[in-house]
Amino acid sequence: MTADSAIIATFIVYLLLMLAIGVLASRRTRNAGDYFLGGRRLGPWVTAISAGASDMSGWLLLGLPGYAFASGVQAIWLVGGLWLGTYLNWRLVAERLRRYSQGAADAITLPAFLSERFGGHRGLRIGSAFFVLLFFLFYVSSGLVAGGKLFESVFSIPYGYAVTAGTLVIMLYTLMGGFLAVSWTDLIQGLLMALALVVVPLLALHQIGPSVAIERIRDIDPALLDPFANASGLAIVSLLAWGLGYFGQPHILARFMAARDTSTLQQARRIAMGWVSLGMLGAMAAGLAGIALLQPVASDFDAEKVFIELIATLLHPIPAGICLAAILAAIMSTADSQLLVASSALAEDLYGALGKGTLNERRRMSVARLTVLGIAATAWGLALEPDSGVLELVSYAWAGFGAAFGPVILLSLFWARMTARGALAGVIAGGVTVVLWKQLSGGWFEVYELLPGFILAFVAAIAISLIDREPAAEIRTRHQRMFG
Repeated sequence: MTADSAIIATFIVYLLLMLAIGVLASRRTRNAGDYFLGGRRLGPWVTAISAGASDMSGWLLLGLPGYAFASGVQAIWLVGGLWLGTYLNWRLVAERLRRYSQGAADAITLPAFLSERFGGHRGLRIGSAFFVLLFFLFYVSSGLVAGGKLFESVFSIPYGYAVTAGTLVIMLYTLMGGFLAVSWTDLIQGLLMALALVVVPLLALHQIGPSVAIERIRDIDPALLDPFANASGLAIVSLLAWGLGYFGQPHILARFMAARDTSTLQQARRIAMGWVSLGMLGAMAAGLAGIALLQPVASDFDAEKVFIELIATLLHPIPAGICLAAILAAIMSTADSQLLVASSALAEDLYGALGKGTLNERRRMSVARLTVLGIAATAWGLALEPDSGVLELVSYAWAGFGAAFGPVILLSLFWARMTARGALAGVIAGGVTVVLWKQLSGGWFEVYELLPGFILAFVAAIAISLIDREPAAEIRTRHQRMFG
């Protein structure tokens, strides 16, 4: 068996396994609650690893190693911000959101939770769903771009065909099994990602030696070993600010809502933090190893392919195929979750807000699956631009969700005085700020758009809530009954 055929065989086995899981999950998907939230019966391992895998996506094996390859140990600021954000999200949001989303009319989507939290506010549900759809188009596209780069590198096929193939596979098992298929495949994919992120950097360090690697990096550019060398204060703040995005990511928050109970989330938090720590440190180490092993590189070398190049350099065909499948796993584990949440925003929230009561269960499922098709097709169109950067697309969508929903989610869980108008003002202020800030440059506008968006959303939500009259007594009572 040739090297290429061994890698192709590994990919085919992996893809068939994912589709088989989709078929199995479809047999346990009977209604919209199952399709969008898995019937709230996820155990600790599936909750933890699927939350991490759907969070990290292709950027963990492409974008983050590429950033470390280009910037050196400056990447530690990004890793630190994300690690802290992950921990605080599990600690502050997970259990409260699980309890409150079920208590708020058993809400199965984030816009539905926000609406029911304030007594069924229709405008808040529609406004939230709009921003979910807007930013998920960019997020799903980032996954398809990552898939295109992977297939293009491994199989030397045209980028457009590569993006199309990846889109079809992800769409098929998401259509069949919904949330259960997505979560079960995420568990397998998350473990495969962790394996690759441990094996590849360790092999690289074994081959070159840690001290030799450091010397080579120093010879190339000493600044690559200094976290402060090429990082201004604004740059460090921007990198740390990535951690704020966790509080508003619908595809991550959906895992909290889908857990079996709050004790499941306590176990899941410990598993998730171990997985995240291993994954991010491994990704950063891979980028740094790439500097030492792959230099010099061609002037047109795509830094986001450094992990792929390390695999090709260090591994024999079958283990290389497994590690390359891990990159595909990372891409699929997020794109499928995002497709599902985006489709729920349209099928359950926008469509539902305009007449959910007239839809029977079969009709809701049909609308949901048609929405998956439509969103996948739109994201595929956006992803066909081969010069798109994975990290660039992810950063925009991450900022949009973090600013639009992060402050509102935190306040809705911890502040009984918050009102529906305040929540809607926060969602709009955060989302619009990210869109506008992204178009500006120079001076303070170089700060990552998530930070100003997050701050302005907090201010808007609090200010409008205080101006507005107090929430109805039954809303305040329900909040106090849940949290004291």
